[in-house]
Amino acid sequence: MPMVEPFLRVEGLCKSYGGLTALEDVGLTLEAGGFLCLFGPNGAGKSTLLKVLATLLPPTAGSVRVAGFDLEEHPEAFRAQLGLVSHQSFLYDDLSARENLAFYAALYGVPDPSVRAGELLERVDLAHRAHSPVREFSRGMQQRLSIARALVNDPSLLLLDEPYTGLDAHAAIRLSRQLRLLHEARRTIVMATHNLERGLDLATSVGILARGKVVFLQRRDQIDPEAFEQLYFRHLEAA
Repeated sequence: MPMVEPFLRVEGLCKSYGGLTALEDVGLTLEAGGFLCLFGPNGAGKSTLLKVLATLLPPTAGSVRVAGFDLEEHPEAFRAQLGLVSHQSFLYDDLSARENLAFYAALYGVPDPSVRAGELLERVDLAHRAHSPVREFSRGMQQRLSIARALVNDPSLLLLDEPYTGLDAHAAIRLSRQLRLLHEARRTIVMATHNLERGLDLATSVGILARGKVVFLQRRDQIDPEAFEQLYFRHLEAA
């Protein structure tokens, strides 16, 4: 039988800034509908990897393919598959939640942006605050709205860079619930996080980056959580 190409394939990926190597020979694969959580100490290269996947940074070497589209050969088709939630919300404080989503939907050429905005506000439990300016939102509410923003173009791959940063316990629980629903809807997700407990709870695959290299990559159901936690903390201590 013919081999089925993984939904996400990264091969020999390198990223350098002058004499500094941020990523070195990174390779990983993820099947469609998978949820990959990447752990690692600060400076390990997690954010750099996500920025390359999101086309915000060009790779120095290597290749990336998503849904059969090569980043270098078909950049526009590649970008059309992506949604990104990062440290920066990319939301406009003076606009309402609905206005923010409608604006981004219009940028992507989504038919009837206002209807799409309403659908997404329902999905992230913010319909009751549709007309409130974003500057009045808590950190948790802004993060959920950022997820809605990232979904306006119905991307097949959702990238999340430390989404739990700054969230209180209640907001973190709500965020996990949203991510679980997205995964159950067969959305493919790659998340970089320091939150070991929540990452392991959500993931179908887990990886560890250390000093720009993937030092561990395995299916979640094939690892012992306690042994993985010990490995993770050894890399934190060595950073």
